[in-house]
Amino acid sequence: MKRSQINAIIREGDAFIKKHHFYLPPFAHWTPDDWAKKGPEAAEIALNHLGWDVTDFGRGDYVSYGLSLFTIRNGSAENLKTARGKVYCEKLLLVGINQMNPLHFHWIKTEDIINRGGGTLMIQIYNSNEDEKLADTDVTVSLDGVQHTFPSGHIVALKPGESITLTTGIYHNFWAEGEKVLCGEVSLVNDDYTDNCFLETLERFSEIEEDEPPLHLLVGDYPKYYAYAK
Repeated sequence: MKRSQINAIIREGDAFIKKHHFYLPPFAHWTPDDWAKKGPEAAEIALNHLGWDVTDFGRGDYVSYGLSLFTIRNGSAENLKTARGKVYCEKLLLVGINQMNPLHFHWIKTEDIINRGGGTLMIQIYNSNEDEKLADTDVTVSLDGVQHTFPSGHIVALKPGESITLTTGIYHNFWAEGEKVLCGEVSLVNDDYTDNCFLETLERFSEIEEDEPPLHLLVGDYPKYYAYAK
């Protein structure tokens, strides 16, 4: 992806979030120069991968197959190991109309996916089998605390305010219908480097062509600009 495209996506995303009366923490708007001046007091943000994340999954077609998101808070692997500190994560996902995300599941993370506003969030669900492929068995999930069982490949439609709980091993993908969706995620600690099992081989983080300076840093940019990210 070109940095100019990423910058435009972040500008649009920030405006969309504000439109829905949701407000991001101050570090969402720090510039690369701001980051260069930060000391160890800001290390949690970088080391736990808080902030902006924009990806086209290596497909080169962000509008049809991509995702932009902002991680607001997140713990670490050490928190999970000791069961102390932040053992949770909160994200915002900005899901475009018919913008597909790849089928995947998590080995460790259970998550609630919440439609916080906009159109209808469509989520397709499958169980995984012992070979980590799609199973043809019924899938049981909780929708706002109420248990439902659906056939393999069922598409759940979430209206604003509705949510689904996805436990480990449940394959899912999602997209928006009608309008773009402001999607919330509340989960166990998130690790996008080790806890995503994609059905297809793809790139979770896009390669960036630096055609202009970053507006705001992505989670993968911190080591280049912030001394305490390493």
